[in-house]
Amino acid sequence: MIMTKSDNKPAFVKRDTIIAGKEYAQLLTTLKERFRRSQIKAAVKVNTTMLEYYWSMGRDISRLHEAAKWGTAFFDCLSLDLKTAFPGQTGFSVTNIKYAKRWYEFYNQSDVIRQRVVDEFDMPADFGIVPWGHHIDIFTRSKSVEEALFYIEETIRNDWSRPELDAEIDDNLYAKRGLALTNFDEKLPAPYSGLAKAILKSPYDFRFIDKKITTEKQLEDELATNITRFLLELGQGFAYVGRQMELKMPGGQTFIPDMIFYHTRLKSYIVCELKVVPFIPDFAGKLNFYVSAVDELMKQSDDNPTIGLLICKSKDDTVVEWSFRGMNQPLGVAEYQLKEFISEKAAKILPSEAELQNVIDTYDDVSDD
Repeated sequence: MIMTKSDNKPAFVKRDTIIAGKEYAQLLTTLKERFRRSQIKAAVKVNTTMLEYYWSMGRDISRLHEAAKWGTAFFDCLSLDLKTAFPGQTGFSVTNIKYAKRWYEFYNQSDVIRQRVVDEFDMPADFGIVPWGHHIDIFTRSKSVEEALFYIEETIRNDWSRPELDAEIDDNLYAKRGLALTNFDEKLPAPYSGLAKAILKSPYDFRFIDKKITTEKQLEDELATNITRFLLELGQGFAYVGRQMELKMPGGQTFIPDMIFYHTRLKSYIVCELKVVPFIPDFAGKLNFYVSAVDELMKQSDDNPTIGLLICKSKDDTVVEWSFRGMNQPLGVAEYQLKEFISEKAAKILPSEAELQNVIDTYDDVSDD
């Protein structure tokens, strides 16, 4: 590559204008995913071998430990013997050996849907893609095998780090996923309909907004101000295109959708409407119109159908389902959560933070005496 004179000059890159384009978002996603794949390809093989060892260790200990009725000293003894046999090797702590046993037994519970979800002898192949630390967090925090398998699948699909996985478990994504009401099964072809449903959840957690919200403009302004937090809450793959993009019609009418995103994995535009009131049927018709407009004016030939997402204060499932009848575009409706604020009257009665801290400090002083 020949370096021109201008290439040697310092210059700011206008990232705000680049990021808004779907082409840049797609390119960045592709390059990041390609680099990650090249990094983890060799690591996956090593990880799989290690996990297969833990799986077989857990299986053998589970069977022999139950049959032999060994006491609690068994794990201490086994840990010491393995460390002695393989000095310098990690993974033979008492805690880790117990985790291996619990891990195997968790996926081989006798009451799981009357049949084995996984083979009791061989570890499922896709387990090898997920690091051991992730597995520990998943099976120790999941209430069922189905929930655990959900988080394994999502970890693989989204390439979650361990903190990202923990955050999704804390947010109870398993319970939220699927609570958003959609007409995707009727309006989108398979398997795209399933992928589209997988990116929505309900409720969305907007408690990062640190003020009381009473109007839709306030909600939109706060989400735009906290766009990074909003994108994290929406999930991986969402790229912010813009807000309040004015749509002028030939007859002089003007329409303004709240926010527009592009999902890099679905290859689809997503029109997002925000409402600070419960869902009413009129909302579906307006969102349907905006989706049609984006399909007509922004969607390219290689894009998948545009999706409409309405996030409102609350929803009646029957009202939503009936409102979807007759709509020709793929639509979804979800709820959101906001931080709760006490009233001004209550605030005057309750002690302030400083007063509470003073009471705590006084108590600590008395306790020390």
